[in-house]
Amino acid sequence: MLRRRPRLSAVPAPPAALRRAFRSAAALEAIRSHSDDQAGPATLALYNYPTFAGAYAALAARLFHQRVRLRRLLALPFSSVEPFRAEDFKDAGFQTCYLLDFIGPRNFAFELSRFVPSVIAFDHRQSTLASIPKLGQCPSNVELHIDTSKGSARSAFDYFSKKLAGTNSDSRMWQDLLDQEDVERVSNVLEYIEDADLRRWQLPNTMEFQTALRDERAKLNCVTNPHVFEQLLQLDVGDLLTRAKLDCHDRLQAAGEFIQKPFKLQLGRGSYGECLAIRADGHKKLSHEIGLELSLRSAAAGLSIFFFRHRPIGAVVFMQRGILKVCLRTTDSATNTAEIAKAYGGGGKPSSSSFPLRMDEFNAWTSVNS
Repeated sequence: MLRRRPRLSAVPAPPAALRRAFRSAAALEAIRSHSDDQAGPATLALYNYPTFAGAYAALAARLFHQRVRLRRLLALPFSSVEPFRAEDFKDAGFQTCYLLDFIGPRNFAFELSRFVPSVIAFDHRQSTLASIPKLGQCPSNVELHIDTSKGSARSAFDYFSKKLAGTNSDSRMWQDLLDQEDVERVSNVLEYIEDADLRRWQLPNTMEFQTALRDERAKLNCVTNPHVFEQLLQLDVGDLLTRAKLDCHDRLQAAGEFIQKPFKLQLGRGSYGECLAIRADGHKKLSHEIGLELSLRSAAAGLSIFFFRHRPIGAVVFMQRGILKVCLRTTDSATNTAEIAKAYGGGGKPSSSSFPLRMDEFNAWTSVNS
């Protein structure tokens, strides 16, 4: 039975100067402070932000250093929004750098190896694996763990567990890294994260689990939230799924209340059939739930797409940065909304897609209802 634990606790809003806090003054100062400290070699852990795989991998590094009583570990979030530069770590005195759930933009890992004696990277993405040959000769002090069959967080936990135990065994030994009470809970969370990261979607309610995690991503910055690693140990699959179910119910209820007078939309001026739609300016955060509700109502109204009955779609239309956006949703597994979206320069998944649309074209799609 999974134990219920609280969600990541709220953190006070940081000062304006620290809110981005990626390659910020605070982060650069933390690097400089390590270079000024002469109390032995230091280790750096850069983790992909805001991914849970990166944050949990950083947790594994932190637990390992606590177990072996190596206190000089600096963990920092690495974001593509404002990435660190390899030169930021020149003369900083780091002996080892772990790149967690990424290898960095372009040849960042290789450039970093000029200033850090040992660079060890973990990633699980096919795109990363494909990019490695393009980077050229790998320096001898760079160690790449790119395993597309295993999530980055699991790879990091396995690596540090084996390092702690001094063995190369493939068996899981997280019990040495984690307290006994945390092993099952953390293992379950990582299985769900891995299920989504590897696009397997085999575990029950993985989508709902991802939805529940969504609100926690902004709290994964250890510069603005120094308690994040303790909080990650508390996350529980059962609690997250319960929260997701309640949140979904509330959002569906809000979407149902918002939909008052949907109108018919002639998709592609009728080339793709018709569906129910609504303008949702100011309510785009509910576009998914509104679209699903409209899909159900389209089915009840007998509307069709591609000239087949019972292929329901719901369309949610709103202005986004001055551009009219159309979001298509369906509750039917045999319907592919992406075919329509791609025809108009958009894209997405079969059940969920979107595309931009000129206002005159949108007016043509709705003029039949005037």
